[in-house]
Amino acid sequence: MYSTDYIEHLYKGFCATQVLWKHEFKGLIPLGKILKPKATFSRDIYKKQRLGHLAEQFTFNQLEELKDGHILAENLQIQKEKQTLGELDAIIQIDQTIIHLEIVYKFYLFDDTLGDSEFEQWIGPNRKDSLFEKISKLKNKQFPLLYSQECKPVLKALNLTSDSILQRVLFKAQLFIPYQKSVRFDELNQDCVCGFYINKQQLEDFRACEFYLPSKLDWFLEVNDLIEWLDFETFKLNADCFLKTSQSPLIWMKTRDGSLLKCFLVWW
Repeated sequence: MYSTDYIEHLYKGFCATQVLWKHEFKGLIPLGKILKPKATFSRDIYKKQRLGHLAEQFTFNQLEELKDGHILAENLQIQKEKQTLGELDAIIQIDQTIIHLEIVYKFYLFDDTLGDSEFEQWIGPNRKDSLFEKISKLKNKQFPLLYSQECKPVLKALNLTSDSILQRVLFKAQLFIPYQKSVRFDELNQDCVCGFYINKQQLEDFRACEFYLPSKLDWFLEVNDLIEWLDFETFKLNADCFLKTSQSPLIWMKTRDGSLLKCFLVWW
């Protein structure tokens, strides 16, 4: 199980991550309330968590700090007979406003070959998901679920009806741009850029660097120097295990002058 100190480091990394948009984007309205990080993460984590689930717990921890708000329900499963149709991440109340909140934490890389708009050009590191797909899922599946017949009894148990609930999203992301290239930002938050990405050939430009392969949960973190660094050849052998299985690892690098960098090494 995770140590308290470790969870605290992850929580601070999560809190430091920026929201992907600050105003309405593609019909999705961000949670307007600024969530300030609590001094500590005070929730109990009883089992291993995937990154996305941990992001939800971190958000709930921040919501609990609001003086004018509270959480009415978390992770509400909506079912039809024995089939799960989906889940509402949270129902919260801020002042007198009831909100259905969806929580998203993503890592996206910029690829201008994917489409003509900024909206279409952000893809997951393994090319298995994209910003376009996630927004489509939010708009066409997750948000409409609130108005489904199957959701009515779930809301009724909370003394709520769908027509009294607003829908908002908390969408945090770490963005990575192509090595030695610039990207224009029109609607998305440029402050989400955390680094760059390279392919195996470009890795040779960093032969003089030291490397580290963080675990998936450590992707929350900002790069730090309190680790055991690998030399180029050792790192390359380890990284090849990921690339051969079409996985793009997140890596930390330390340059000769001591600069710390975060990037993805992509298989594609």
